[in-house]
Amino acid sequence: MAERRLVLIGLGLAGLSALYLAWGLRAPYGFILGLRAEKLAALIVVGAAAGAATVLFQAASANRLLTPGIVGFDALFAFVQTALVLIMGGAGYATLPALAQFGAEAAILAGAGTLLFGLLLRRGAEDVLRMILTGVILGVLLRGLAGFAARLLEPSEYAVVQQLSFASFTGIDGTQLAIAATLLVLALIGAQRLAPALDVAGLGRTTARAVGLEHTRIVLAALLLVALMVAISTALVGPITFLGLLAASLAHALLGTGRHRLLLPAASLLGAGVLVAGQTLFERAFGLQSTLAVVVELLGGLLFLALVLRRER
Repeated sequence: MAERRLVLIGLGLAGLSALYLAWGLRAPYGFILGLRAEKLAALIVVGAAAGAATVLFQAASANRLLTPGIVGFDALFAFVQTALVLIMGGAGYATLPALAQFGAEAAILAGAGTLLFGLLLRRGAEDVLRMILTGVILGVLLRGLAGFAARLLEPSEYAVVQQLSFASFTGIDGTQLAIAATLLVLALIGAQRLAPALDVAGLGRTTARAVGLEHTRIVLAALLLVALMVAISTALVGPITFLGLLAASLAHALLGTGRHRLLLPAASLLGAGVLVAGQTLFERAFGLQSTLAVVVELLGGLLFLALVLRRER
């Protein structure tokens, strides 16, 4: 049954993608299709990365309330962007080669994210509350540092930082997109190979060790993949904190299974589907361009509050 639902989710994404490409298509067809296909690919890459990363993170932490963004990844991205503009200036930042900028940002975020998640989970995997509070505090610290650095910027440079702080799917470089898609495919393959071990790791550190699983090694491998996925998606378009939580929650609800072999592709497809459906509605039906990330964050934040309140009962 879960396998059939996964197939239906995949078919649904294919239908949404075709609708996004074909709705309101006018001449010159080749040029417009090329632009739409590039944006569609970006939506799929970001959505798939967010969904799979959240499922991995929840398995590593043995808690379905968590998402990588809740422990300060978006704050880290904002701090890195602000620091780069402060050091190089707005003009210097703008002259950076797009590929070098993407590579540097992805490398910084992946390295810092691996260190951050590793410390949080290895030292606090059995205390979810401490882990959340530590992540929130680190996020507040990074946002404070980014805010302090922003006060040192010229108004024009501050406008650059503000623009970089919100997810945008316009003007994405094709080479960056190809690199991000390749890294994502490799990360998803690695995640699928970890899936059987994640089924056990999701039961918690004590239970996993009791059945002979090398819990620390599996958790660190999962965290490395999480950091890579979130880093490439964030460096590509910017932070979308709660998209992964939406995708992971929908995957659990629709499949009704805890097998990560199915949850990982389902969350990836659903994350991509949420973005493609939202972008189709905003661009084609409402004629809007920049509100998708805001709406996704709103819905994801409400879902997070609902999950927390349900756990309290």
